[in-house]
Amino acid sequence: MKKTFSILSISTILIFSILTINSCGSREDTVSCFPSNPVNVTLNLNLPAYYNLTYDGGWIYVNEQQAGTRGLIVVRVGDNFKAYDRNAPHLCPDSNTTLEVKDNISILCPKDNTKWILRTGEPQSGSATSLPPKTYLNNYDPATKTLNIYY
Repeated sequence: MKKTFSILSISTILIFSILTINSCGSREDTVSCFPSNPVNVTLNLNLPAYYNLTYDGGWIYVNEQQAGTRGLIVVRVGDNFKAYDRNAPHLCPDSNTTLEVKDNISILCPKDNTKWILRTGEPQSGSATSLPPKTYLNNYDPATKTLNIYY
């Protein structure tokens, strides 16, 4: 009876350990203190404010209501779009962790100089080599030139 209890206890601990380790890998690729705010933005690319999104590689900052806590970085990649949260994915938010676009090719975290490639979100340098910027889903209607970004 004592041996069975020990085996059962060890098995239970092992299972919970494995589940805990695996759950850390599926946190949506952000630190646990990453703010969770609604994202629901509609952009009419016919408007002059969004002209940069009409050509490949063009990008803009979006600071509208329901664009997260610090806004979004939206970039056109061919016929598709990427929408990144401006909170650094690898650091708890503070006054110096708002992501910025540098030289039209990189996203930079000013706190620790971590960089990602603007078009793909892949890491370039710094401490966040395993965490890309948080991205949001989007739908684009080319007929009306309307881009919906949501979470």
